Amino acid sequence: MTRYLNLMRNISNWSLYLGIKFGLTKPDPIHFTTRTGVVVEVPRRLLQTFKEVFMDECYMNGLHRSVPKGGAVIDIGANAGFFSLFAASRFDHPRIFSYEPIPVNFKQLEQNRQLNTKYDIHPHQNAVAGKTGTITLTFDPSDSFTTSASMTRKQEGEEIQVNCVTLQDIFETYGLERCDFLKMDCEGAEYDIFYNCSEDIMSRIDQIAMEVHKGSEPRHDIDSLEQFFKHHGFKTQRRPVDMLWAWKPN
Repeated sequence: MTRYLNLMRNISNWSLYLGIKFGLTKPDPIHFTTRTGVVVEVPRRLLQTFKEVFMDECYMNGLHRSVPKGGAVIDIGANAGFFSLFAASRFDHPRIFSYEPIPVNFKQLEQNRQLNTKYDIHPHQNAVAGKTGTITLTFDPSDSFTTSASMTRKQEGEEIQVNCVTLQDIFETYGLERCDFLKMDCEGAEYDIFYNCSEDIMSRIDQIAMEVHKGSEPRHDIDSLEQFFKHHGFKTQRRPVDMLWAWKPN
């Protein structure tokens, strides 16, 4: 029931989803419009991802701090841009910086930005990592969109070289004093990103919502990451099995 209440709260043409669910209409892509006027283009292949962001509000369930007007939102692993669009719709005039390295995903992210030019969304076709340079990502080229490209685990598929930046690079490029909301879903790169992050940058992040992916290296697990955040002054909350929120106390 909650997901349908969220659908009606977030989406003005919410009845379109019911038409799709019951096979009454079959558009591809689907165009939803939020209550605040954000247009969300959703390829049918990514309808489940849309539902997770706008209906389950998966990144908001453990949110303990508000995002101030004009706050900075960093979206790492932006995929087709659904959370970036959710942030544009939910928060008050946020500045949004979206990072997605896979070309087909980035093309859809850019398409969604073009549909919403009045919002302050900055898309980048880069990975985010622990150091600046290039990395190799592996993904399934037969999939029209991918949510599982990885630079950390071995898997069959196509390899591509992508440019990567660090959190510090993002802060410096845009002159950010703070990050008011950091969303992360980057298939295991989170450990490299955070464990190589300076104390200064960690002190300038207000809150984090992330999906955690267990790795094979030492400290590449949700318990270690939670302890890392606590060491840097964050309070934390978990949802079994893989969601973690961290925020700075007032």
